[in-house]
Amino acid sequence: MSKPLVDIVAITISNPLLIGVYEDKKLIKIIKKEGKTSEILPEIFDELLKKYEIKNIIYSKGPGSYMSIKLSYLFFKTLEITKNINFLAKDGFYFNNNKPIKAVGNSYFIKKEGIILLEKNLEAGEFFLPQKLKIDDFSKDTSPLYVLKAV
Repeated sequence: MSKPLVDIVAITISNPLLIGVYEDKKLIKIIKKEGKTSEILPEIFDELLKKYEIKNIIYSKGPGSYMSIKLSYLFFKTLEITKNINFLAKDGFYFNNNKPIKAVGNSYFIKKEGIILLEKNLEAGEFFLPQKLKIDDFSKDTSPLYVLKAV
């Protein structure tokens, strides 16, 4: 029996992790899990790989938790190479309607006219999974988006 062919969207730049499973470009399952990315991402994907044939993995490449971005990138890059899964990305603002994203302390990342900046004392936007997937919205440039302040 063949497994259903799906696409996966992974928003791993904040907690909880948000994973969407898409069949025929429609959201069919949401996985929302609190915890360390290094511990829960392998658990989630172990189950997904048993149940589905994954065509594309799309991840939020930043800004956000640097450690989570780094771990997610390496994890998904490994799956791309070892399982021959397409790996795509988009910045996190795509998944929260361009609202602020929590940085460190009371700082938040914002995006103005395509430029990512840090501002203080804002309220973070909530992340969401799109109901329908538009693959053309995503890029093959999966390099992590680290936004570091100049020293």
